[in-house]
Amino acid sequence: MANEPLDSQSIGFHLTKAKHPHQITLALFSYVLKKPKTWLLAHPETHLTTQQSEQFAGLAERLEQGEPLPYLIGKQELYGIDFKVDPSVLIPRPETELLVEEALAWLRAHPAARSGIDVGTGSGCIAIALMVNCPDLRMVATDISSPALQLASQNALAYHLEERISFVCCDLLPDGAEPVDLICANLPYIPTAKLEEVNSLPWEPSLALDGGTGGLDLIQKLLIRAKPLIKTPGLILLETEASLGKQTLELAGASFPQAKISLIKDLNDRDRLIRIELLDE
Repeated sequence: MANEPLDSQSIGFHLTKAKHPHQITLALFSYVLKKPKTWLLAHPETHLTTQQSEQFAGLAERLEQGEPLPYLIGKQELYGIDFKVDPSVLIPRPETELLVEEALAWLRAHPAARSGIDVGTGSGCIAIALMVNCPDLRMVATDISSPALQLASQNALAYHLEERISFVCCDLLPDGAEPVDLICANLPYIPTAKLEEVNSLPWEPSLALDGGTGGLDLIQKLLIRAKPLIKTPGLILLETEASLGKQTLELAGASFPQAKISLIKDLNDRDRLIRIELLDE
């Protein structure tokens, strides 16, 4: 493809097996040429140099072998925001936008509630998406993985949020934390026996996927530990595995019997999000 224009024939040339070959190939071209996708679409006459062509071919080969596109180009979008990603963190999924939407709706309805904890932050995508859209929100972002926190801090710096977010390396919740208005978490929830069904393995960290034998080990632990850390009024949002929705709902009810609890489905009509709202008496 050296010295050939980026025409409709060249886009998708290497990726005929991909689900969306044109979109994926355009993303690779954008990465190789260091140009926005919109620029490439407006300049189909652009030529690849020999070095760029070799780089593109190498990336396409790695993609064909199963390596996720976000790891190849080093970024993934969530809620209209680009986040830097690498194999130290889970790739943000579109389903997680449901959690962000629910949190933002609640924050808009409670203008005095402006503190939160994002548990198991990974790339920091949830906390950062919330803060970008809620300019006076302050967050604590926790993770047990130091490399994940380093990446999340880079993402926070990219959006100039470093003064409103604190990163803590810990197991779920930090010791001595002050009560907050919002707790949100997209913790590992894949039952250990189901891990092999995840297409992105072995690329993504198992630490960010493995929810234990039943898939709910960490969620159950968080529900117990969150009790003294959530204010009233307050909101807890937990993403869960589609087949575990009802079980997660039962755990939430046992931990917060006085709260208003609901199970919310995603756009694919699958159980996805547990919403626990603590109301003023």
